[in-house]
Amino acid sequence: MAAANSNSQIDPNSGFCSETKIFHRLRPSFTLPPPSQPLSVTQFAFSLLHSNTTNISETPFLINAGNGHRVTFFDFLHQTKSLAFSLQKVYSLSKGDVAFILSPNSLQIPSLYFSLLSLGVIIAPANPDDSISELTHQIQLSRPSIVFATSHTSHKVPPNLRTVLIDLPEFPSLLTSNSISCNTGIENISDIAVVNQSDVAAILFSSGTTGRNKGVLLTHRNFIAVMAANNATYPFRDTQVVSMTTRALFRAFGLTSLMRAAIIGETLLFPETFELEATLEAVDKYKVTYIPVSPSFIVAMVKSDLTNYNLSSLRILLCGGAPLGHNVSDNFREKFPNIEIINGYGLTETTAIGASTKCQLGSVGGLRLSALLEAKIVDPVTGEILSPGQRGELWLRGPNVMKGYLGDEKATAEVLDSDGWLKTGDLCYFDFDGSLFILDRLKEMIKCNGYQVVPAELEHLLLSNSDIVDAAVVPYPDEDAGQIPMAFVVRKQGITITETQVMDFIAKQVGPYKKIQRLAFIDSIPKSVTGRILRRELVNYGLSDTTTVAEL
Repeated sequence: MAAANSNSQIDPNSGFCSETKIFHRLRPSFTLPPPSQPLSVTQFAFSLLHSNTTNISETPFLINAGNGHRVTFFDFLHQTKSLAFSLQKVYSLSKGDVAFILSPNSLQIPSLYFSLLSLGVIIAPANPDDSISELTHQIQLSRPSIVFATSHTSHKVPPNLRTVLIDLPEFPSLLTSNSISCNTGIENISDIAVVNQSDVAAILFSSGTTGRNKGVLLTHRNFIAVMAANNATYPFRDTQVVSMTTRALFRAFGLTSLMRAAIIGETLLFPETFELEATLEAVDKYKVTYIPVSPSFIVAMVKSDLTNYNLSSLRILLCGGAPLGHNVSDNFREKFPNIEIINGYGLTETTAIGASTKCQLGSVGGLRLSALLEAKIVDPVTGEILSPGQRGELWLRGPNVMKGYLGDEKATAEVLDSDGWLKTGDLCYFDFDGSLFILDRLKEMIKCNGYQVVPAELEHLLLSNSDIVDAAVVPYPDEDAGQIPMAFVVRKQGITITETQVMDFIAKQVGPYKKIQRLAFIDSIPKSVTGRILRRELVNYGLSDTTTVAEL
């Protein structure tokens, strides 16, 4: 990566260039491989692993928290190389083929991913909990030549597709059928297929919060850039780190977390469930160093009695998926002073990296732009490029930005311009110190009496109430105002706080147009696997005549 821009027009405090109106990174830069160099994700990952670790023979890479089964780095390297040769020989897979993968997290998935990527095969991992209709759409979109599934998910796959079941004995035999020394490096695999960094590595399906799933095309270069960034900024070099994947490996964040663990030499723990108590029990048992979480997980930690668990090993929570309110952050720091929260922002379209920062006591949520990216704030109506302190849509550009949407040139052109700028759809602003503030999705703004109401602001206020476990705010149609804020609230167990009490609690803290004017109590807030609130579902429920939606 090029050195930081030294243009005199760039404000050293904010990174803002008054001439181009571009915000530049304030983090130290680092070097990426030349784009023209043939290089696969697997080659780059294994080269970093060998440079970062000296003894891989006994170091565990993967652990199943439920049964304690584990895979060492030595075994992982051997299995990946053996499987790559087996896939090429037995199934005739070659560069450019698409492999659709339908499986929950398992110890076999990492070797499957890395072996396919080493061959130049495009991985298309999908959510095994998706409906047959959703998966049929994804399969029609990606046109795979092979499917890797399990005996529990294969019934969702069309019978005409060649399918390999990874939980049957035949598949593990492919992991060990070739006698290859992991000390020989990955070069012998590169002899099978020459992979260019510009080649597509993965098709990741968007969470669908704004409509039908899109296939996000991510290249080897995209993942290489993220791995290089993770390697350059890694905070732990003095100990063997145990991290936990609470995000599915079929999503961008879970996939990049796997790659980070692979290049650094981390031990990656796969939990049985993502429930709070089960997660913290695993932290206690396996001495986990850090875990990625959603804001609702942090809220639950703040409001729960966790005296039964030893959390002394836990040093960092990486929080993403939605903005984290500063009240929640402050309450967490007071209760857990030895655990840092790193608040992160990223999209599938940016290979899960965008901006991040440590949440300090009393902070209000500002993030620092990744060293991979540069940014603009653009007025979504006029197209004017805005200055620090002004709110608009965040645009991002960098080597981790996607190639486009599979088979959808119109959707690609709507979000990715000819200069490589990605229109994120997020309402944001930079302050004069270069901190980025994520306010909400532009499409989720509530337009009340000509004012714009940010749902996340009201949600943060609701979560500051000790009687409320979770909350979401959506627009509700109103003849006079256009739209009014409607809240869905999850009460703490055993608490009988009323609709009027909740509304009054908010009314005392906001202007008249921000008041919650309709409310429903609910058992849980529907969310995607990445932690985003599924507002469209709540809008549909809100349009019903009921005022209490306990059955959802």
